[in-house]
Amino acid sequence: MGRYLSSTEGPASGLWIGDVIEQLDGTAVDDLVTQLTPYYADSNQAARLRDIGNLMTQGTCGTSNVTVLRGGRGAQQLSLTPRRVPSYSLDFSLTGEHDLPGNTFRMITKDIAYIKLSSVQAAQSASYIQSASGSKGLIIDIRNYPSDFVVFSLGSLLVSDPVNFVQFTYGDVTNPGAFHWLSPPTGLTPAAPHYAGKVAILVDEITLSQAEYTAMAFRVAPRAVVIGSTTSEADGNVSQVPLPGGFYFYFSGIGVFYPDHTPTQRVGIVPNIVVTPTLEGIRAGRDQVLEEAIRQIEGVARPHRPDRR
Repeated sequence: MGRYLSSTEGPASGLWIGDVIEQLDGTAVDDLVTQLTPYYADSNQAARLRDIGNLMTQGTCGTSNVTVLRGGRGAQQLSLTPRRVPSYSLDFSLTGEHDLPGNTFRMITKDIAYIKLSSVQAAQSASYIQSASGSKGLIIDIRNYPSDFVVFSLGSLLVSDPVNFVQFTYGDVTNPGAFHWLSPPTGLTPAAPHYAGKVAILVDEITLSQAEYTAMAFRVAPRAVVIGSTTSEADGNVSQVPLPGGFYFYFSGIGVFYPDHTPTQRVGIVPNIVVTPTLEGIRAGRDQVLEEAIRQIEGVARPHRPDRR
């Protein structure tokens, strides 16, 4: 368990941050995942587990029976009886963000600036860069869904020369099954104020669709590096198909590739540096992806820290 969705009900449940839920109402979590997997149409396993984890504990309000593993070495197995509460009493927005709480922009050290896109405003792009001016590095946290479209308003301030970052394909309606490249590729054109420092882009399984497109754009900055874990693999516009009974299904209506024609859909935005949170880090309240970004900007070697239960 990584966070509480209620500041009151969470602590009252008896569950601790870092507890590993092994059984829920007498059924092993591994078995629940196996049972639920066919019903989740995610592009990769990380996104599927994200969605299953967000919904697995839902059920009839009242007392539930949970078996958890608590602690590191010499961990205890505990039986708890937390209470299910109405969903309206919980803040589900927290399941869609792994960024820092608080302000959109801040200086997290005297030399490193930080922007999170979950509350970013396109109209403030130049202001963010001006505030970061002179810093050694800028961390752009896209472990969320952007609150505004900043691919060009912010991305153009990170590049020093015109550079392409994406190539699309589209379906040929006159020849079903045929696809064509949409030319020319889409790119960024430099604008002022220019940010000249290092850029660390944070991503994980929360990074979805527009967030993935944004990461593609920002990684072409000359001193950029992508840190975290593979994204949701679901980039591209949303096309809707109606079905009988008032139902719909959705799919990505265009293909999204890097300019060299490397695919992103069903592949995701693959980080330059892979970092995933460990149980040890979660229990200690650490943000290990952010820590690695700081190390990369500072030029400090990454320590070897094996996961310990």
